[in-house]
Amino acid sequence: MNEDYSRVKHVKESNGIGIAGFVLSIVSVVVSFTSLFSVIFWILGIIFSIMGLFQKPKGLAIAGTIISAISGLLFILMILFAFWFVNAIK
Repeated sequence: MNEDYSRVKHVKESNGIGIAGFVLSIVSVVVSFTSLFSVIFWILGIIFSIMGLFQKPKGLAIAGTIISAISGLLFILMILFAFWFVNAIK
């Protein structure tokens, strides 16, 4: 007697846009100290992370949003420091 009842396969959900936002956010933090391309990664990271917040699972999208916000603050602080440094030299 075969008792092979219908088995439900549990498929793990993934949030591709949230993952992309998270990765771009990490790249923007790493590149922020060496290049101005970090602005492009930062903008794309925050856009994808916010779009990923509307899908499930939200974990990496939330992390990407937070990291993008920190990266944006770092970029703004670096610009302000550069202006302050240039004015201090004059």
